[in-house]
Amino acid sequence: MSDKAIQKPRVLAIANQKGGVGKTTTAINLGTALAAVGERVLLIDLDPQGNASTGLGVPRSARTTTIYDVIVDQQPIGDMAIKTLVPGLYILPSDPDLSGVEIELGQAERRSYRLRDALDRMAEFEMLYSYVLIDCPPSLNLLTVNAMSAADAVLVPLQCEFFALEGLTQLMRTIDLVRGSLNPKLEIQGIVLTMYDRRNALSGQVAQDVRSHFGEKVYETVIPRNVRVSEAPSFGKPALIYDLKCSGSQAYLQLAKEVVTREKRRKRQMAA
Repeated sequence: MSDKAIQKPRVLAIANQKGGVGKTTTAINLGTALAAVGERVLLIDLDPQGNASTGLGVPRSARTTTIYDVIVDQQPIGDMAIKTLVPGLYILPSDPDLSGVEIELGQAERRSYRLRDALDRMAEFEMLYSYVLIDCPPSLNLLTVNAMSAADAVLVPLQCEFFALEGLTQLMRTIDLVRGSLNPKLEIQGIVLTMYDRRNALSGQVAQDVRSHFGEKVYETVIPRNVRVSEAPSFGKPALIYDLKCSGSQAYLQLAKEVVTREKRRKRQMAA
């Protein structure tokens, strides 16, 4: 280990208790876009369905060690991450056995901090990740609690559809509960509007309502509803690899730049 201070990665939980909001799509493509702008990224697939792993082309046969080993058996993250097709982007894959974590851990010590402890141990070595993205399951369970306990901030994908604000209110309540009991430093990094259809008046209305409620917390970048982005996971590729020029890929590149800009602003404010 060198004498210089180790720069800990910025840990972002990508979360929404509502399913079908573009959460995993955002995790995959934001991770890819961050790597494309020069960041070194670890994506942790914390959803038992393993869609982020599949969407990044990691077959089941290659998932010999997974995030399950970290959460349940407290194995070190170390070299468990798998290189993806994208230079600079690594993934710690999921395992269907994660669905039974709450029962397996029961009243185990520090059951809500298993991921946080593993990331802290990882930071003891010279890991070169600048960002860790956690793709959370679409529910409030022990896995999501572990993600929020480990995260510095939450990034919230929000679909431009009816009931969006209602689901967001529930998520904010969850974040407040985690902040109050498990992770007082947890922040909202931002809210990204997904599945935006400019031909649909409802999309515009939802976007306007969210911005009026949450102001600058909402990213300027909006992710459009895009067929190429939807097709990409079936080929085991991020949209940016599948079709870089499509509107969805370009939006995720813009989102990555906005995320990095917010992080740089935060660091300046902390240093001031």
